[in-house]
Amino acid sequence: MFEDRTLTCKECGVEFLFSAREQEFYAEKGFQNDPSRCPDCRAARKRRLAESGQAPMQQQREMHEVVCSSCGVTTTVPFRPSGSRPVYCRECFQNQRRSY
Repeated sequence: MFEDRTLTCKECGVEFLFSAREQEFYAEKGFQNDPSRCPDCRAARKRRLAESGQAPMQQQREMHEVVCSSCGVTTTVPFRPSGSRPVYCRECFQNQRRSY
């Protein structure tokens, strides 16, 4: 589904690889846009923002321990299950998504 792509950093102009795995991660997180900065420029920007106090505060999510409805393994999820729908571990969740 995803293929490695070469992008150009908008900050330094260097070409960088946007791997298929990274694209899959972006899709899983619901990100709509490709990265516009190379990994080095992203890290430098993040450091600058953190040092200046302008970095957005990332709230720590409360994790909840659950038993996977498919394989029975104990895992954690970032939401409180309601009990009305099945909850899956990461691997089973990915398998469920691929089957649709």
